[in-house]
Amino acid sequence: MKIYVCFPGGKAKALTMSYDDGKPQDERLLSIFNKNGIKGTFNLNFGLMGMDKVPPRFPKEVIKELYKGHEIATHTMTHPTISRCPLSYVAEEVLEDRRGLEKTLGILVRGHAYPNGSYSEEIKQLYRQLGIAYARVVETTGGFEMPTDFMEWKATCHHNAPDLMEKAKFFAEFNKPQYLKLMYVWGHSYEFDKDDNWQVIEEFCEYMGGRKDIWYATNIEIVDYMNAAKNLQYSADSDAVYNPNAMSVWLLLEDKKAVEIPGGTYVDLTKSM
Repeated sequence: MKIYVCFPGGKAKALTMSYDDGKPQDERLLSIFNKNGIKGTFNLNFGLMGMDKVPPRFPKEVIKELYKGHEIATHTMTHPTISRCPLSYVAEEVLEDRRGLEKTLGILVRGHAYPNGSYSEEIKQLYRQLGIAYARVVETTGGFEMPTDFMEWKATCHHNAPDLMEKAKFFAEFNKPQYLKLMYVWGHSYEFDKDDNWQVIEEFCEYMGGRKDIWYATNIEIVDYMNAAKNLQYSADSDAVYNPNAMSVWLLLEDKKAVEIPGGTYVDLTKSM
């Protein structure tokens, strides 16, 4: 039996967004996301919150409600170029950031965006040991493939990519369910003020939002779902599957039918066709 892993609901496409630093322009960006049903991951520096820099950053007291429905991830305490720093200092920067965010939000914080795009193989390994599930870099792929290394996660493009809408239209019209595709856009919300181009993200979100064949997800939701899919246990002839996870995983059978495999269940796939 031919079996493909799908995104939730049997979908084969997902969209995720990632924005850094927690500047005031996030509020306007969040309103655009929320209006169009798009989810984002926002990477914050706990040690810089509430500071009167230009532009200032949100105080910690507002972030739980402000970013509700989206993901908050780490970005280090003070935004250093970490590949130049001792590993002990790097560990302190990310752990203190994570600790402050978790106490403020009352949830686990497991994602990261490397400050200044700075990282190394040693830092990737360190982060794994410190409970970081993924980390985004600044390099982009220009494509829609799933990452091979979540600790070196490359986005599709920055929102200022000159072909952003061209990529969006290709992605929206792509209809080959045998391929699992992800569009990932990143940036900084203050860039929209600096470049006077809020219409770029408004047009993108209006075009991409509300589509029934796209899963709108945060970074950590994608990571957790794909890890759950890897944990599925199949019978020797692939006609049955056991899901040991707490969450459901979806499968496409014989290019015809999407089937939900609920957490903790054994499913005879031959009876699902």
